[in-house]
Amino acid sequence: MLNVKNLSKKSNQLIEELVATKLEENNDIQNIKSAEEGKAVSYKKALEELGNVRGRPLFYPYLSAGKGKGPFVELMDGSVKLDLINAIGVYLLGHNSPILLKAGVEAGLEDAIMQGNLQISQGYYKLASKLKSIASKNSRLEHVWISPSGAMANENALKICRQKKSPAKKIIALTAAFAGRTTFMAEITDNPAYKQGLPAYDEVLRVPFVSSYSLAQCEANPKLLKQEADKALAELKKQVNDNPGDIAAFMFELIQGEGGFKIATRDFWVPLLEFCQEKQIPVWVDEVQTFLRTGEFFAFEKLQLGKYIDVCTVAKAVQVGATFYTKAMNPKPGLIAGTFASSSVALSAGYATLNYLEKENCLGKGGAIDRINTEMTDALTALSKGSCKGLISDIGGMGLMIALTPLDGSKEKTLALLKTLYKNGLVAFSCGHGPYRLRFLCPAILTTEHIQLAVSILEKSLTEVSNSF
Repeated sequence: MLNVKNLSKKSNQLIEELVATKLEENNDIQNIKSAEEGKAVSYKKALEELGNVRGRPLFYPYLSAGKGKGPFVELMDGSVKLDLINAIGVYLLGHNSPILLKAGVEAGLEDAIMQGNLQISQGYYKLASKLKSIASKNSRLEHVWISPSGAMANENALKICRQKKSPAKKIIALTAAFAGRTTFMAEITDNPAYKQGLPAYDEVLRVPFVSSYSLAQCEANPKLLKQEADKALAELKKQVNDNPGDIAAFMFELIQGEGGFKIATRDFWVPLLEFCQEKQIPVWVDEVQTFLRTGEFFAFEKLQLGKYIDVCTVAKAVQVGATFYTKAMNPKPGLIAGTFASSSVALSAGYATLNYLEKENCLGKGGAIDRINTEMTDALTALSKGSCKGLISDIGGMGLMIALTPLDGSKEKTLALLKTLYKNGLVAFSCGHGPYRLRFLCPAILTTEHIQLAVSILEKSLTEVSNSF
């Protein structure tokens, strides 16, 4: 790969010193900490001002001070939180990662802050080449287009599929799907609360998904999985037969965030995807949240589904949005473009993240992601059988994506638990709607001690909330 060194020896030395200084300044951030009394008034005022600017208050009273270490983040009120949601999946390497600090400073010294699709930078070239390389190993994906966000990556995927199947326009998606916040991604998203007041285009058809929250649940009840798979396939066939020549793609998430981290085995997917191939319907997998989180680069690799994929979208953990597609799906010039590809810093950080996961034994069986999942789920399972028996259930997910059903799974109690966790020093989030579930998007740098701390805070918070109702 062409690699032009654009920094002098002196610049590199200064960068090393700057990063080392920054890390040293954050060295005292080792545990959760309460807010400093003298900052309470000014912090509250800042939160109120920001709420007025946005037109609504923040979900959490969270304003980062720009300081942190690993999974810990310091806020502007001096408090320190254990962050296990990471901006809903963006901070894969935690806070103030030395790898990303260095990548960010180097990129910040380039000739331009933002990169476009007309004038390509070395950072774009390196990341795009790396993405193509990892995608093509276990799939037919040959091309990749970088964009600023996951929603934009999905919009590009939508256009690619519709152009390929023109004049077909309808998309088949799963129940409880989430696709993003643009107008049509809101249409694909199966949550009425996210599209109040928006017109219905009647261009999205639904296929039911499974009810299981882990591969273990699927394997423990093969009869139920077979029933759900048969039902999904029957509905997929019906939608295709009822809309002849008007299906542009079958779009799905392999692990549903909005659906409560529902997940199915390969046996569920293969009949659906083989039917799509038979009918020449493009298969579009949304890996915006799953990319880099399952113990493999792609979730489709984990389930050995690569040969079926025509289009794939990623974002979040890789710091940019990206749309992968096969040679057959390569769009005509002019269909996908955009002034912004992404920022120089995001492109550099994405490339550094991919290299880190490859070189630091994060992937595969026995890798860091596998270890974190095992330790976290084992600790949560022990909690469910011990002091919190009856307070948590359905522990599941994959890799760094872990969720559970707290208390009775109601919105009221789940929201109360989230606020209590935050008060006690742990940042998490919810997913699903019936039941509402507690969601963790863990960073790939968690230690056993971090996991033990998180579980102890959860134990304390569950008891508090349970006793308050």
